[in-house]
Amino acid sequence: MNILVPIDGSECSFRALDFAIEFARRFEASLHVVHITDVETDATDDILDRARERLDEAGVIDEPEVSTDVDLSFRPAERVGKDILELVDERSYDHVVMGHHGGNAIDRAILGSAAHTVVQEEAVPVTIVP
Repeated sequence: MNILVPIDGSECSFRALDFAIEFARRFEASLHVVHITDVETDATDDILDRARERLDEAGVIDEPEVSTDVDLSFRPAERVGKDILELVDERSYDHVVMGHHGGNAIDRAILGSAAHTVVQEEAVPVTIVP
């Protein structure tokens, strides 16, 4: 099973990552973490570094039960929800785990809208983490 975890740097998205780590352990799945945003900022590298740290702290990268094919990358997006859907189609993900909204008012509007778009239009299971 291949799980996509889109993150935006908010605590909500990192709670989704924590949930996805445990989910991947339980189902011996492969995790693919991607930072999808409508604007690249200086924080992009910091967000991906925080994700790497969480994965390292959880020990998931060296665990035989969880695939070590952890993809940490930045993907620019104009329409975050639609781009998540396109990524799922391109890479044939089996499941999406994401936070329900971002950290500030703009992030809440973007990722909240993205979560809504993914839930409404996705053909694979989607887990929304509060």
